[in-house]
Amino acid sequence: MNELFKAFVKFFSSLRLTVVLLSVSMILIFVATLAQVELGIYGVQGKFFRSFFVLANIPGTQVPFPVFPGGYLVGGFLLINLLAAHFTRFKAKWSKAGIQFTHIGLIVLLVGELLIGLLQEDFSLRLAEGESRGYSESFRRNELVLIDKSQPDFDEVVAIPESTVADLEPVQSGKLPFRVVTKAYYPNANIGMLNSMPEGTDVSGLAPNSSTEGIGPRLGVSPLPLSFNDEERNLPTALVELVGTEGSMGTWLVSPMLVAPQTFNYAGKEWQISFRFQREYKPFTVELKELKHDVYAGSNIPKNFSSLVQVRANDGSEDRESLIWMNHPLRYQGYTFYQYQMDSANGFSVLQVVRNPGRALPYIACILMTIGLLWQFISHLVKFARRRKA
Repeated sequence: MNELFKAFVKFFSSLRLTVVLLSVSMILIFVATLAQVELGIYGVQGKFFRSFFVLANIPGTQVPFPVFPGGYLVGGFLLINLLAAHFTRFKAKWSKAGIQFTHIGLIVLLVGELLIGLLQEDFSLRLAEGESRGYSESFRRNELVLIDKSQPDFDEVVAIPESTVADLEPVQSGKLPFRVVTKAYYPNANIGMLNSMPEGTDVSGLAPNSSTEGIGPRLGVSPLPLSFNDEERNLPTALVELVGTEGSMGTWLVSPMLVAPQTFNYAGKEWQISFRFQREYKPFTVELKELKHDVYAGSNIPKNFSSLVQVRANDGSEDRESLIWMNHPLRYQGYTFYQYQMDSANGFSVLQVVRNPGRALPYIACILMTIGLLWQFISHLVKFARRRKA
């Protein structure tokens, strides 16, 4: 057992492993940079860096198989390699302090990237002037929601993640008096009114529509390929059947493109069903009091976008006003609000809401590595000067 442990330590602390891992990292970054043209930044992050393996489908099938180590695997091995080398080779000497600071900085950087990939949340908050909201919406994730409107003081919301809808898994919740069965799911689609299509329109490309309730029977569904453009988002569509104790209650067509929820009644209660951008509710509300779109004098070139917001904590502990503009975000209760988009003609502003518990770690890592490199350089410079003087 002791020999096995020594072999384990020798392998993971070897300089040869370090060189191999750095070489694999360079190849991974190079290939991911080329793939960014088709997948976009978000797609590349998920496929190459925030995964244990880079997957590709077996030709002619949809079965994935690993073709190259992913960022989590390479970074994990590199982290173990740095820790093993640090504890087996380096000794606590002032002459080695620079190298130790540099290695600790690299370790903090790797841990920080892992935490950012796992814990960072990125949402948007769209507000019209005078409007206030206590939630933000995801840029890319969606959810199917069933809302019980029978309570006078609050709404009972049951949210089903898009991944469950995509897997066509039936859902039975204790808060629902019926079962939710997904009949079809399209990860990206366009919907439109059938009666507004021009005469002679080829409808062979439309997906089968078995909806029987709400606005669904009047809509046509056109499946679209997934978009990896960072400036676009995929809009899924699903056909959802609700099954009560008496049998089927009908099938609804749902999509984020349908802004207004569809309403139905069951067991003496009013319900709503919709497929919407995933929401994150917060312990405070944000009200947009004023927005400004400044331009350079004598032109239409944008100069500055700014949003004056009022932030109110739900428990009444805080009520303050803050101005958000480019590169000057608002930080509040662990969230950072950036000015993201603005439509001054229609009077609304879009804020990017980011929660990143590990955002300080990259700065700490850079400071540690800077100290280590300066320490190493100055110590060698002093030794050289002493030898020259002697």
